[in-house]
Amino acid sequence: MSKIAFVFPGQGSQYVGMGAELAEKSDAAKRVFAEADNALGFSLSTLCFEGPEEQLRLTANTQPAILTASVAVWAVLQEQLPGVQPHFVAGHSLGEYSALVAAGSIRFADAVRTVRSRGQFMEEAVPAGQGAMAAVLGLERAELQSVCEEVSAGGNPVQLANLNCPGQIVISGSAEGVNQASEKAREAGAKRVMPLNVSGPFHSSLMAPAAEKLASVLEGVPIEDAEMPVVANVSARSVQQAAEIKQSLVQQVSSPVLWEDSVQYMVDQGVTTFVEIGPGKVLAGLIKKIAPKGTVVHSVQDVSSLEQLVNGGVIC
Repeated sequence: MSKIAFVFPGQGSQYVGMGAELAEKSDAAKRVFAEADNALGFSLSTLCFEGPEEQLRLTANTQPAILTASVAVWAVLQEQLPGVQPHFVAGHSLGEYSALVAAGSIRFADAVRTVRSRGQFMEEAVPAGQGAMAAVLGLERAELQSVCEEVSAGGNPVQLANLNCPGQIVISGSAEGVNQASEKAREAGAKRVMPLNVSGPFHSSLMAPAAEKLASVLEGVPIEDAEMPVVANVSARSVQQAAEIKQSLVQQVSSPVLWEDSVQYMVDQGVTTFVEIGPGKVLAGLIKKIAPKGTVVHSVQDVSSLEQLVNGGVIC
């Protein structure tokens, strides 16, 4: 039997206007945005719908904004396809919280407050300018791992942060470590190395202070066993027990996002259809580079893409 996975995007997928059309036309989506505004005590919905973009790009705003836009799409999908339940859910970094909301593990209001704090902790963990990230294209994982280990051994920490798809890996660490590793990656044959415009060295060991603060916050967040398997970033394996979910969320902040491995795991479990739920099409693009030919990949973020999915008979 073919299986379906719902996947949820992470930071970088945001854009001004996300969710506006859905909230205008769907009460379910409108309720999600209203709940986020109420939970945070300010109008996140206005920031999503109208910007300004420089405010939306701030990590502490971006994370709850993408979560809310994604859960709004999920809410409308549930309304239009009642009873639909994927075989797996997963999310890229921040998107794992959206997946956990969909899986009934975390209540939405708790999730939106938690990722707001998570974003603040990640911004504060390393002083501005002392950390960096860069995307490395066209170099094998093992080669890039060796480069990072060599540079780190010299006293400038850098590590693999996002293993997105074959030939696309993001490195993260100290500014000097990322500079040195970028240069060595080019020498080793990388096709391109692109510095990323981010506010910190996310998913690196330098995020340990943020992980500790997040652990304290999560102690006060009710987390239930998930109603369906959630493929965790840190292990690329499914988790459903509440204690395991909480542990993986803490580890995730300072550990690599094993996205390629996660998609491959779902494929190996029989998933033949992936539906990206939330702003942008980043994950859909990555999945097409990981999954075998013939895999069905949809991206749902607005009224027209929802109608295509619902009327296309892919999910029934």
